[in-house]
Amino acid sequence: MNLDDPRWSRLLGGYRIHYDPRNALRALERTDETESAWQELWNELYHQGDVGEASYAAVPHLVRIQAARGAADWNTYALVATIEIARREGHNPELPAFLRDDYQAAWRELVKLGLRDLESAEDPTLVASIIGVVAIGKGLFTLGQLAVDFDESERREMIETMEQS
Repeated sequence: MNLDDPRWSRLLGGYRIHYDPRNALRALERTDETESAWQELWNELYHQGDVGEASYAAVPHLVRIQAARGAADWNTYALVATIEIARREGHNPELPAFLRDDYQAAWRELVKLGLRDLESAEDPTLVASIIGVVAIGKGLFTLGQLAVDFDESERREMIETMEQS
């Protein structure tokens, strides 16, 4: 769905109210001052496990922006993975048919970008976010969720707890 499509103004975000992410997406495209745009997108597209159609519609644009920037950003990987994890929860809306092809193509592209970016990634949050996207993209949803939702110390604690059982 292109950014000029009038349907944006009718889509719901993570709070289940109308949210139009186009201004934040445009801010990501045109500036290096992206902190407030990312904060808005995180707050509005995902809320306590809830996502909406605006969340799904934003994914292709997040991936397109990531590809154009050329510099890996953990926010893209983590937010897109978080949206996909939430999408699979039974209480969230289904992916609308008019978004399906673009959404799925964006996921395929993000997995490719992730494999490329993983080679030079050093930041633990970026590495975990990329691994989460690749795992989800390859159908390993639980592994992807563990990579995205938990940090290294939390994953280590889980393993120690399992070993003690």
